[in-house]
Amino acid sequence: MAITPLAAPTDGTPVELSIEFPDNRLLIELCGEFDRNLAQIEHLLSVHVLHRGNQLAVLGDAREAAADVLKKLYARLESGRAVEPGDIDAAIRLGGSDEGTGVRAGDQIEMFQRGALEIGTRKKTVEPRTAAQQEYVRNLFAHELAFGIGPAGTGKTYLAVAVGVNQLIGGLVDKIILSRPAVEAGERLGFLPGDMKEKVDPYMQPLYDALNDFLPGKQLQKLMEEKTIEIAPLAFMRGRTLSNAYVVLDEAQNATAMQMKMFLTRLGQGSRMVITGDRSQVDLPRGVPSGLAEAERILGGVKGITFNYFTSKDVVRHPMVAKIIEAYDADAGGQQG
Repeated sequence: MAITPLAAPTDGTPVELSIEFPDNRLLIELCGEFDRNLAQIEHLLSVHVLHRGNQLAVLGDAREAAADVLKKLYARLESGRAVEPGDIDAAIRLGGSDEGTGVRAGDQIEMFQRGALEIGTRKKTVEPRTAAQQEYVRNLFAHELAFGIGPAGTGKTYLAVAVGVNQLIGGLVDKIILSRPAVEAGERLGFLPGDMKEKVDPYMQPLYDALNDFLPGKQLQKLMEEKTIEIAPLAFMRGRTLSNAYVVLDEAQNATAMQMKMFLTRLGQGSRMVITGDRSQVDLPRGVPSGLAEAERILGGVKGITFNYFTSKDVVRHPMVAKIIEAYDADAGGQQG
């Protein structure tokens, strides 16, 4: 692959950077159907990309950054991996270089040694898309107790469940336990019909959604029937000791201080625990302090416990979600001021 910067012309036309790709088949995949991948890069980096034979010419102020992204995506194709819109977004957020994604002291899984940070599951391979997500995933593998705190759409729960499935299929844990406080988000749902499972399932649906992304339906059903994977309200955790398990508490901002202490003290031998939450979406009754906030205050300096924080810049849903979060944060800041 060759990169040729063209000298700045004297007539004021834009400078372009030309990149040559040796494999035309991979270049077609890099461009995407109807050049949609190039269009995404153009939109996100405010550049213009021209396809000329086995070369791409990039024009614009961010041409070097765009060239780095194109090289990284081409290398991804050379390794046999596909390029999806999310991969392009990740390459732009993380920069074109693989620096910072290699092995670190204490990391114990092979993916760090390959330079690419990946989480293998039965149905798909999951890759962190931002630097904060990368650090979070590293901590999930390296520590027994980890917190992921930040706004909606930043991948806190999704990545935690992906790591749990990876640990289960790798034989590192015997079971997965996913829990949430069954707290109504401002609505009054009344008495729901059905048995206990049918009553609490609406609260647990985001956890089911994540699991369905990582495990085939029949296998997931079998694992849940065998109690190898459990999804249960936080209140059902009392009195249990969770050994050789991967345990996730989602929506932890809605746990009371007493519930949080109860949950944290369930950690048994050979287990790992992840607590995720969004401090801006507390649905507890007025005057009831959040157990997540108290855990941050009390456990912040405890060795072996990690806290990872996300911002609107780490949102990996629709780009409008990040703008919505920023607007609400700005409004909250203005009202406090």
